[in-house]
Amino acid sequence: MSDTGEKPRHAAGIDALLPPEMALACETAGAAKAARDEIGLVVLGVLAGAFIAFGAMFMTVVVTGAGDLPWGIVRLLAGLVFSLGLILVIVGGAELFTGDSLMIVACASRRITIVSLLRAWSLVYLGNIVGAVGTAALMFLAGQYEFGGGAVGRTALGVASAKAALPTVQLFFLAVLCNVLVCLAVWMSFGARGVADKVMVIVPPITAFVAAGFEHSIANLYFLPFALAIKAWAGAGFWTAIGQAAADYEALTLGAALHNIAVSTLGNLIGGSLMVGAVYWFVYLRRR
Repeated sequence: MSDTGEKPRHAAGIDALLPPEMALACETAGAAKAARDEIGLVVLGVLAGAFIAFGAMFMTVVVTGAGDLPWGIVRLLAGLVFSLGLILVIVGGAELFTGDSLMIVACASRRITIVSLLRAWSLVYLGNIVGAVGTAALMFLAGQYEFGGGAVGRTALGVASAKAALPTVQLFFLAVLCNVLVCLAVWMSFGARGVADKVMVIVPPITAFVAAGFEHSIANLYFLPFALAIKAWAGAGFWTAIGQAAADYEALTLGAALHNIAVSTLGNLIGGSLMVGAVYWFVYLRRR
């Protein structure tokens, strides 16, 4: 019997897992992640960074030229397509720092130590940086920002400039809220029995966080470097095509980008580990 008095369903069944079983699955997954070797964690982190970057790229393209639609509809479309990133992470198999905030469940249950938790987080985060920034570099070298007569690049610059200009306190709480929804998507995926189930539980929370304008540190590791590369190295033809100049984006600087990444990372970590992982551990696993 579970802590709630509900009888757990047999593992061989086709029904979705109940929350107490999801908590056990999350705990077991956290222990397995911590046991991985360093190279494995970094490589899986690189994949996740690239996957989230693909979602960010998809979002940038889709919202380009959508200005005639109501603002909320544009945000809804942005969230729907950005969901590609976490779908690739969960279904394809990769390690995302923000989702791995839920490893706090295994740590609280004493399945892993704090040292092993911090080791896993650090290696995965390093891999995420390489994957996201590397994808941004590839996109720039591919000249993707010039598509649509430079419209894609203009959208990328606008998105990144808005992120770079966020005040610290606002940025922090936007990041906290973001990873609450991201980790709820990951949490619900533990209860899914098939690929279709996983996709169905991932899309709504991810769409919600993007539509609401919350801040995801790993996504920003794509948005900000990509826009900085455009600002620094785009040719004169690009600026002529969009009728602007690099000086028009004065808020978009390396310092502002680093500030955004640092603050959003901290906010994401608190939102995912304390407001989702720790709460579910307290409800379902503390008595163990």
